[in-house]
Amino acid sequence: MTARRIVLWRHGRTDWNSENRFQGQTDIPLNEVGREQVRHAAATLMALKPSHIMSSDLGRAVETAQALAELSGLEVVLDEDLRETFAGEWQGLTRSEIIARDGETYAAWGTDVSVRPGGGETPLEVAERAVRGIKRALAAVPDGGTLVVAAHGGSLRSALGSLLGLDPAQWAILGVLANAQWSVLLELDDSPHKPAHLAWRLQEYNAGSLPEPTVGDDK
Repeated sequence: MTARRIVLWRHGRTDWNSENRFQGQTDIPLNEVGREQVRHAAATLMALKPSHIMSSDLGRAVETAQALAELSGLEVVLDEDLRETFAGEWQGLTRSEIIARDGETYAAWGTDVSVRPGGGETPLEVAERAVRGIKRALAAVPDGGTLVVAAHGGSLRSALGSLLGLDPAQWAILGVLANAQWSVLLELDDSPHKPAHLAWRLQEYNAGSLPEPTVGDDK
C-alpha cells in the first residue's frame, strides 16, 4: 500500500480576519490579500500532486479551493460539514468586544472543549462533523492519493486533533492556523506495531506560515 495524504488548507485572508472579527459561519469573502495568498499557496501545493479537492461550502473556502482547481484541473467537492465553528452571538464581534461581553467564557474556550462559544458548537461537535466529511471524501481517494481540504482555522484544527488521536484536552497545544497555510497528514501503514487507535501521522503543521500573522476565529 502506498500511503495517502490529507492536506488541511485554511482559506485566505478576509476583511474580518484583518479586523480580528469572529466570522464563524458568516459567509465572508476573501479580500485582495487573501486572493493573492491562495494563488501563491496553490502553486506550491501543486508539488504535492493533489488528486482530490474538497471544500467547505462557505465562499472564502470555495474561492481558496478554486485557486488549486484552476491549476490542477480537478473538481472541487463541497461539504457543509467542513464549515467553521458556529459561534452564535459571537459572530460578527471583534475579539475585544467578545472579551468585554463574555470574557470568562472566551478564556475557558481556549482550553475546555465542552465550552460553547456564543452559545454555538463545542470543538468536539465541530471535530465530529469535520472528520465525518473528510472520511466521506477519503472513500474516493486511492492508495498514494492526496486529498486537499480547503476549510477554516477552527474546524481544521479540531479535525486535526481528532485524526491524530490526541486527547481533546490537548488540542489547545496546536497553534492557530495562518491564512492560506496548510498541514499535511500521512496515512500510517497496517503494520501490526501500529497503535490501533492511530491512522495518521503529522508531517507538516502550518507550513509556510512565517512571517504571516496568525489571526483567526479559533484564537
